Amino acid sequence: MKDIDKDTLSEALARNTLDDIPNPKSDAKEIVGLVKSSGRVTGYQLSDGSTVSKQEGVNMAKEGDIKGVGIAHRKDTEYLKSLPDGSENNNLNNLPSVSG
Repeated sequence: MKDIDKDTLSEALARNTLDDIPNPKSDAKEIVGLVKSSGRVTGYQLSDGSTVSKQEGVNMAKEGDIKGVGIAHRKDTEYLKSLPDGSENNNLNNLPSVSG
């Protein structure tokens, strides 16, 4: 049996938890901050300075307008998750909180 790189396996497992990994457009924006209310993510700040609601962010990602994220769900709610890339710095959980 082949040796499997632990990082590669971790990334594969993390990608498996996603419902969809949209193909971003060449001009897709990045998420640079999280809009929070009472500790819960309610939206996202994008690299162009705009903020969008959580649902708008999901819709934009589905259309290829946000890069570096996949779509997951909890119960009936869809949300964005960072695509595993071996770097913790750009994970959504590690981004700064901003006011909406």
